[in-house]
Amino acid sequence: MYLGWIGGTCVYLMIRSIWNDWRNDTGDGGIKNSIPSSGTNTVAFVSFFLFWAGSLPALWFPVHKIRHLFTVKAFFVPTAGVAFFIWAIVRAKGIGPIVHQPGKAHGSALAWLMIKGIMSAIANFATLIVNDPDFARFARKPSDAFLPQLVTIPVGFAITSFIGIIVSSSSTVIFGGTPIWDPLDLLESFLNENGSSGQRFGVFIIAAAFTLAQLGTNIAANSVSAGTDMTALAPRWLTIRRGSYVCALVGLVMCPWHLLSSSNNFTTYLSAYSVFLSSIAGVMICDYYIVRKGYLQIHDLYSGKKTAPYYFTFGFHWRAYAAYIAGIAINVVGFAGAIGREVPVAAQHIYDLNYFCGFGVAAVIYWSLCKLSPIPATSDTWLEVGDQISDDFAANTSDEDGRYDEEFMVGANGKGPLKKNISSEGDKV
Repeated sequence: MYLGWIGGTCVYLMIRSIWNDWRNDTGDGGIKNSIPSSGTNTVAFVSFFLFWAGSLPALWFPVHKIRHLFTVKAFFVPTAGVAFFIWAIVRAKGIGPIVHQPGKAHGSALAWLMIKGIMSAIANFATLIVNDPDFARFARKPSDAFLPQLVTIPVGFAITSFIGIIVSSSSTVIFGGTPIWDPLDLLESFLNENGSSGQRFGVFIIAAAFTLAQLGTNIAANSVSAGTDMTALAPRWLTIRRGSYVCALVGLVMCPWHLLSSSNNFTTYLSAYSVFLSSIAGVMICDYYIVRKGYLQIHDLYSGKKTAPYYFTFGFHWRAYAAYIAGIAINVVGFAGAIGREVPVAAQHIYDLNYFCGFGVAAVIYWSLCKLSPIPATSDTWLEVGDQISDDFAANTSDEDGRYDEEFMVGANGKGPLKKNISSEGDKV
C-alpha cells in the first residue's frame, strides 16, 4: 500500500539522478503535471506505477523461493544505509546539532511523548507481528524463528533509528534551516544542488538500495500475508500467488499517495492500522500460549468436518470475534480524538497506548470467554511441538505448479487426505 508509494519515490530519485528533468514542473523546468486534480503529479504517479509494475514478477514465485531476494537485500541495503550515514557526516563535518540540544519536554509530558514514539514504532511493525507465521512456518523448529528475531528486531530498529536521527541532524548543517527527517527528501536535496556526477551516482545507488528494501518489505508485509489469508478464505479458487496479485491490484486503486499527503495523515493511518491489528495479535497469542499452551492437533487443522475441534460454532469462533471487537472498542473514542474530535483526556491517553490496550483487552476477553465456554483441543500443560518434529513430517513442499505449497505429510500429493504416518509425538500436536 503506502510502501509501494515510498518505493515509487525511490524510483523517482533513481531516474532523476540520471535525467534531471524527471521532476514536477514548478516553473524551472521539469515535466508538466497532466493530472492536477488527482492529489499527485505525473512524475510521481509514473514513478509509483513503475515500482508497482516491477514488483509483479516477484509475486509469481513461491514463498520459499523469494528468500534469495531477501538475501540480496540483507547485504545491499545495510551497506547503502551505512554509506548514506557516512556521507551525511562527512558533508556536515560532524553529527550536527540535534544530539547536543537540551530536551524541551519534562515529566509526564516527556513520558507520554516517549510512549507515543514507542506506539508509532510498533504500529510500523504491526503487520509483520501478525503475519510472521507466514514465514516462520518455514523454520525447522520454533527456536529457529524466535531467537534470531529476538536479537535482530530490536537491534535493527535501534541502529536504523540512530542512523536516521544523525543523518537528519547533519542536514541542518548541510542545508540550513529545520532538519530533513525523510531520507528521501534529503537525497532529493542533494540532487537539487546540481552536484557532480559522483554525487548523482551516490544518490542513484542509495535510492536503488531503498527501492530493494521497499520491494522486500512490501512483499513480506503485504503481498504474502494477503495471499495467505485469501487462500485460507477461498482455497478452491485462490492460491498465495493469486492472492498476492489481488493485493497488488488493491494497492494500485486505493490511491496510496493520499495516505502520505501529510505526516499527520500518515501517523493517523498507522495508529488506526495498529488498533485493528493489535486485537488480532492479542487473540492469537492468548489462544496459542495461554489457552492451548502450544497444543495443536495437526490433522484437524486441515479438516472441514463439523465434528472437528476447530470447526467451532457453525464454522465461526465467536469467542475470538467478540474479543477482537472488544479490543477495537477500547480505542474507538481516542481514535475519534486523533482525527479531530474533542474527546476526554483519559480517552486520548488510552489511544496513546492503543496497541497495548487493544492487545491486552482482546487477550483478557478471549481468555475469559474460553473459561466460561471452554474450547476443545487444549492442554493443561505446555505441549508445543518444539524439537519433537518427526522425520516423517515434511513442510514447505509443493507440486509442480506450486499450487499446493502448504504443509502436508510425506507420501501425499497435497490433494487428498493426509496420511497418518507421524510419530506419537507428532500426533499430540
